[in-house]
Amino acid sequence: MMNRYFKIVLLLLIIILLSGCIPGDSKHTEEKPAGFFWGIWHGWIAPISLIIRIFNPNIRIYETANTGWWYEFGFYIAIISGFGGLSLSRTKRKSKK
Repeated sequence: MMNRYFKIVLLLLIIILLSGCIPGDSKHTEEKPAGFFWGIWHGWIAPISLIIRIFNPNIRIYETANTGWWYEFGFYIAIISGFGGLSLSRTKRKSKK
């Protein structure tokens, strides 16, 4: 029973720590835009950003103050590897004929 509570507390702590650098938190400006690695990070935490956006409309999934192509490239790499990678781990069922 203690192990289950520990896992829940650990999961909540990880979510809180990961949400510390979400897009739209005023960390990035036009003078200091988000780059490639921030794009990767924002792509990885996009589901968390989406949930937080329900409660705070200032939070975005995608940083608007970015470097352009490199940020977008990192963002899409993270989205595809994070969510597309899930389909690679599923097993295929054999159809019965």
